[in-house]
Amino acid sequence: MGLFGGDSSDAVEYEPVSVKDLLVEMKDTSELLIDLSYSAVLLNNEEIAGEVLRLEERMDVLQLRARMSLLMAARNPSDAEALAPVLGIVSGAEKISDAAGDIAKVVLEDIGLPGAMRTALPEAVETLVRTSVVKESPYTGRTLLDINLESETGVRVIAIRRGNEWILNPGPETALEAGDVTLLRGPDAAIGEVYGTISGTEYTPPEVADSEIADLDRAVDSIILMKNLSELAVDLAYGSILFDNVELAEEVNNLEVEVDALRSRFEAWTLRAANDAADPVSLRGLLHLGFSTEEISDAALEISEGVLREIDVHPVVELAVKESDEIIARVSVDDGSRLEGTSLVEGVPESDVSMNVLAVRRPEDGWVLVPDADTALQTGDVLIAKGTRTSAEAFRDLAAS
Repeated sequence: MGLFGGDSSDAVEYEPVSVKDLLVEMKDTSELLIDLSYSAVLLNNEEIAGEVLRLEERMDVLQLRARMSLLMAARNPSDAEALAPVLGIVSGAEKISDAAGDIAKVVLEDIGLPGAMRTALPEAVETLVRTSVVKESPYTGRTLLDINLESETGVRVIAIRRGNEWILNPGPETALEAGDVTLLRGPDAAIGEVYGTISGTEYTPPEVADSEIADLDRAVDSIILMKNLSELAVDLAYGSILFDNVELAEEVNNLEVEVDALRSRFEAWTLRAANDAADPVSLRGLLHLGFSTEEISDAALEISEGVLREIDVHPVVELAVKESDEIIARVSVDDGSRLEGTSLVEGVPESDVSMNVLAVRRPEDGWVLVPDADTALQTGDVLIAKGTRTSAEAFRDLAAS
């Protein structure tokens, strides 16, 4: 799923395509765009930034086709009311795409970023790299199932660009071909070896620069927190659609307010840092990041607006979100289940199932967003977790008594 061709310069005409498939592709593309754009900034990687702009062009085509199909589907006022939230989803995905493109241009146009952005790379976490498959690679011509890359190294192929075509969330039967541009995510300790095996060249990790300006460190910390909250808002927005859940939609609204407040503080730290910076112009890119990050949280609110206003979710939307390769699962922890008492370490439960818990709704405390490392799951907790469909099913089994 997720294989599309075409070029941004091609004329876009109406085609009788599935709106559901378009929405799936837009959702997966918007999430990948957020990931790639911030990785490009944190790694100062122009190649990854270039892939963001290619994906942004593809999103432009997807949203035009989706709008055409929706206009053809609205035959009466009742249809228009049911499809209005779908237009909000299309518009929100487009805004995320535009914001991601603006973030990438901070790198490509050398707008200016402090070296302290490198220090924002968390320790011992996954990194993202872009590389091309060479003909001589032992992986060339083999499927991802045959290579068994993730099980052996922890490195995942999250997307492949084959010429002008994109394969998002490649499956086990996807084969790597010479010339494929692969986007890899995995542990820093393993990414170099996999990079070398695929490309035939040595991987050079990004340089990390320290900052001696306290206000600049605070500004960088703020922008990273804004990024994390905006990503969470997008996840919860799609989750609110999937479950037709007004509470989740309200949390998206709360997150958007929080990001707005953070941006105000972030701008204050950045302006104060300019007083002590040797080259204040080098901080201009931070202001661009702040604006684009807020745009992403605004887009998440637009995606969930139909649910927030209690407009019935159109069936095509539910199908689109449910059929996405990476899904958000809603799981309740039963009394006596194997998840009861399980600790969360950076949002990942200490279990055999690889799921990332984004939020916990606890009867007495309400929603706990981005769970801390010392959070222990309790009976009655409702978990919103992100992962593959297979992992989600196994996670539900663990939660059941």
